[in-house]
Amino acid sequence: MNIKEIKELIEAVCQNGITELEIERAGVKVRIRRDMSPPVSGTSSVSARGLPVSQIIQPASAAKEGSAIAKPQAESGGSVEDDLVIVRSPIVGTFYRASNPDTEPFVKLGDAVESGQVLCIIEAMKLMNEIESEVSGEVAKIFVENGEPVEFGQSLFGIRPTKKS
Repeated sequence: MNIKEIKELIEAVCQNGITELEIERAGVKVRIRRDMSPPVSGTSSVSARGLPVSQIIQPASAAKEGSAIAKPQAESGGSVEDDLVIVRSPIVGTFYRASNPDTEPFVKLGDAVESGQVLCIIEAMKLMNEIESEVSGEVAKIFVENGEPVEFGQSLFGIRPTKKS
């Protein structure tokens, strides 16, 4: 597959409103994903044809430098509760809710979690990276489906922290 064919695929995706296209030819695999939501804040790279290439959102209210957790800011597609702590992907990879297909997910919606508890695994370059909760609370939202690719900074879980008395 040459660059001209890839450019034609990108044009077809843009013109036909396709959100994701994956094609494999002669051992070469190409995946084109199009994020239809407008950028919220942060930096966004855009190709010459206007197709969003990547989007990294780093809210100013991040808990600490380089942290995968930040307080949510208004995300497209609906309102976000102010009391949720958003667990974000620290790496690009594939999201898995369980250690293998035959076991239960690490956490389910409504589960109570402790700080340091494993929430999911992100596979990157054949390495399994455990993503842990940095707060204790209840899993209120799960933003990603099992087996989906995730980007750096993408929301994975919304955790409602336990209120201290």
